[in-house]
Amino acid sequence: MIELRPTEALKLWHDVHLDLVRDGETDLTARQMTILLTIYLDPPPHTVRGLAKKLAVTKPVITRALDTMGKAGLVTRRRDEADKRNVIIQRTVNGSLYLDRLSDQVIARARSLRP
Repeated sequence: MIELRPTEALKLWHDVHLDLVRDGETDLTARQMTILLTIYLDPPPHTVRGLAKKLAVTKPVITRALDTMGKAGLVTRRRDEADKRNVIIQRTVNGSLYLDRLSDQVIARARSLRP
């Protein structure tokens, strides 16, 4: 496990975000990134209602974030056939690849903190 001083943690946070700004891919807000990571790190199924409850935000907040992520191909949505009121959020290959690249950037930046 890596131990970071507070300034190193902030530098890591800054440098990873700088990479995201520079790479030309989709810029996600902190809220959108949190939603995306929740979808990919927590076991499915994921619904708009469930994400809103878990993250303590409204359903429209989740919907707006999913709109952005859907346009970028990071997630897809479909109606739950068993309960038409629910919208199921699904992972995509593009979303998995996006987070793979992100995790690689975090690892590389963390390693560069201490030679």
